[in-house]
Amino acid sequence: MRLKHIDRIRAIAVLCMVEVHTAAIVPPSGITVGHPAAFVAAAFGGMAAPMFVTISGWGMYSSASRRLSEGHTASQWANWIMPRFVLLCMCQILVNVLLNVERGGRFEWHTPGVLTLLAISAAICPALVRTSMGTRSMLMLLFCVSPLILGSNSGPDLSWFERVDASGMREWVTRLLWNGTYPVLPWVFYILLGTVLHDLREDSRARERGVVLGILATSMTLALSVAEGVDWALTSGDAVLTFFPASMPFLVVSGTMVALALRVLEGEEESGGEPLMGEKLSLLEPAGRLSLTIYVSHFAVLGAVALLMEGEPRLALIPAFLVTILHTLVWIPLAVLHERIVPGLSLEGLLRNQSGR
Repeated sequence: MRLKHIDRIRAIAVLCMVEVHTAAIVPPSGITVGHPAAFVAAAFGGMAAPMFVTISGWGMYSSASRRLSEGHTASQWANWIMPRFVLLCMCQILVNVLLNVERGGRFEWHTPGVLTLLAISAAICPALVRTSMGTRSMLMLLFCVSPLILGSNSGPDLSWFERVDASGMREWVTRLLWNGTYPVLPWVFYILLGTVLHDLREDSRARERGVVLGILATSMTLALSVAEGVDWALTSGDAVLTFFPASMPFLVVSGTMVALALRVLEGEEESGGEPLMGEKLSLLEPAGRLSLTIYVSHFAVLGAVALLMEGEPRLALIPAFLVTILHTLVWIPLAVLHERIVPGLSLEGLLRNQSGR
């Protein structure tokens, strides 16, 4: 049974990704880091990728679990893994080309990114479904503390354009594993979180207890920020929570917020009832089912915008805000129309055709 709240949170995750990427390409003039608008955009950005990766982990683990229960052979597993691995890697290259630095974008063509991370996750899911939840919970904790273990190896002083570039294969591997934009260490934490939330889907009390503990930990990070006199959250730099590289407090706080959002949107669906707000949020579901297609497609739009705006002055706050919101929300009706007119023509449809279902 396809759960409605999973499609909805997947839609919210990809739309938040669209919002933060659009805000990065069309930044308003005169906005500093301390401006409320910058804080709101950063909040969406900080939640978008963790939510996107966690719910992707949930979905891949769910699919792999079903195949394990059906007793798939080695060749059947290969037929499931390879299309996902190859397609996700190819989509990452396509995204990099669409928003390439040479045309006013943000990526080098060979940059490892979130889709590379998902490709690796697809490859390891058949192994993850054969481990106990306790083992995966311990692995999740290990990945959570990995920023402390990595220390300066995570590249806290790297600029954005250094983080998305590599001078050779050895440096490219380090970008993939621990100091790129979405490296395996520590970002597989969210994949493992998705698998644990999947296994606890019928135990809402356990998830709620985890959220409460996470909120307590979040409060401690706020207290630390006040006590030490440092910023609570920044994209990078001197702060308790940092995105590039992902700090341990960031993993804890964002993981808590993802689990909370999942529990809230779930409503009573897991126990046979309705998700939050019943059918009122059903408009989001097509976008959730087309999240990969939307993720890749919106970079084509942003690539064209980046090329047109290269060398042009920034937009004022209100026009930039309207452009960002419009580009974010337009994917909702486009997804609805897509499912009505050409439901099989998508990256998701291609995956289904390649792997059987």
